[in-house]
Amino acid sequence: MCPQAAAGGGRRRAASRGAHNVCRLLSRRAHGFYARDAGVAHRINLGLLRKIICQESTKFKNVWTTHSASPIAYERGRIYLDNYQCCISSIAREPRILYQKPKCSKSEKIEDALLLECPLGEMLPSPSDYKPSLIVLTVQNWLLRLSADSGEILQKIYLAGSCCKFRYLSWDTPQEVMVVKSAQNKLPAAARQAGIQQSVLFYLAVFQVLPLSFIGMLEINKKIFGNSVTDVAVSNGILIVMYSMGLVRLYNFQAICEQFMEQPFDLGHEFNWNGQVGVVGKYPFGLPCNIKITDTPPLLFEASSLENAFQIGGYPWHYIITPNKKKHKGVFHICSLKDNALAKNGIQDMKCCSLEPDWIYFHPDMSGRIIHVGPNLIKVLKLKEVKNNTDQVEVAEDFTIVANRENCVDNAVTVTASGRVVKKRFNLLDDDPEQETFKIVDYEDELDLLSTVAVTEVGADGKAHLDFRCNDRGILLKSIPLLESWDVTYSHEVYFDKDLVLHIEQKPNRRFSCYVYQMVCDTAKDDECTSHENTERVFCKKGGRTFEYI
Repeated sequence: MCPQAAAGGGRRRAASRGAHNVCRLLSRRAHGFYARDAGVAHRINLGLLRKIICQESTKFKNVWTTHSASPIAYERGRIYLDNYQCCISSIAREPRILYQKPKCSKSEKIEDALLLECPLGEMLPSPSDYKPSLIVLTVQNWLLRLSADSGEILQKIYLAGSCCKFRYLSWDTPQEVMVVKSAQNKLPAAARQAGIQQSVLFYLAVFQVLPLSFIGMLEINKKIFGNSVTDVAVSNGILIVMYSMGLVRLYNFQAICEQFMEQPFDLGHEFNWNGQVGVVGKYPFGLPCNIKITDTPPLLFEASSLENAFQIGGYPWHYIITPNKKKHKGVFHICSLKDNALAKNGIQDMKCCSLEPDWIYFHPDMSGRIIHVGPNLIKVLKLKEVKNNTDQVEVAEDFTIVANRENCVDNAVTVTASGRVVKKRFNLLDDDPEQETFKIVDYEDELDLLSTVAVTEVGADGKAHLDFRCNDRGILLKSIPLLESWDVTYSHEVYFDKDLVLHIEQKPNRRFSCYVYQMVCDTAKDDECTSHENTERVFCKKGGRTFEYI
């Protein structure tokens, strides 16, 4: 072969390889494997942050604290106080007030709120839609969309008149479909004595978010679902109806909307409905109840469980219930959703002797595992096929986390009239305050870390520490002491959000406290700040609010 031909063949082979590589690269990029993609860079950065957080030299310092006479809420780096009238950034080392609104009247009180974040890869009608916003529900049935950074009202929707009181916001599909639920309709005692009947129990209004659009509103009527309905919810396209006797029934919510929707409506458009003329979402008409369920929908599934406790998850699909008798409280059954068969080793019972019950739930990391938390033990369970029987699934232990405690037994000595010494042994409760007890278990999805809060009472004060553990094996990677005293009789929330730890505490007489911890790496300076006693405390006022710097 002549050199020219060989060279030509080499160029053709190189071109062929190049085309193949380009196709392969485009294919990998379509599946999220492009090496220079922003998502890949973000995952690499989170991996680096995880390594920094878990280093021995990295500390978390209580940088500031504030107190409030109303509940404190936290969402994605923002702390909300005064019924969402004040918003503080938790990112800076010093508190930075993003906005402060005048105190609202009782008629403007906010009942519930959800944070909306911009969807990826979609064209939105307004520039403000590309920034985070807060959806709030007021006591007067107004649904408001506020700028998360300024508090400015971006959108107002009037839901309904005095016929119902909307009180709750939740996600059907997170960041896609939102559900607004009313309080249960109850007639006054005088009306009931007069024989007046109330058939509508709840109202549900459903919205697509960003851009915010109205899907429909429906009634939960006792003539359709029965007299003993106590609560309803919508989640992942399923209408969940709960009954007083512990029964839980599931229906296809999307099929209900398609079958029983009488007419679709758009926000801001005029409508003529049942003799009323108005604008959808405007005062005084609000939203039309355009989904009328006239017959019992097809039942997908039903189960009976103590206190209506019912969860679905795992792979293959399973559900968790507690048998519907009080004597079975604390006993959990893990069953197949396909045929209701109890899994092998599917009865989980820690046999706790404690004031607070143990709890169980499907792991939020989408691994299909199950987390079972007791006072002194955390069990992470997994579902796997039984050997030599692929049709049966068994519950196996993946790993356990044990509290750091000793088996303490109190000896009470008494002496009888005859002089005989009698020793009585009293076993402490499993959640006795003087022994380390697990109070909170959570999962940080961006860093893939399991976090646990354990508390031990030392003298009159309770001492708590937040531990970060490997999500795959439960190995302890980092332990952070919380400096403030932890009273086990108070209500507590702990948030771990990348390089931030937030502790919100509710004390008696509606007193709330918020303790902000941030990651620091300057150990020479910060090792001195390991307790409140050794730290200078500075008080400062911003926007009429007092902050305590540590």
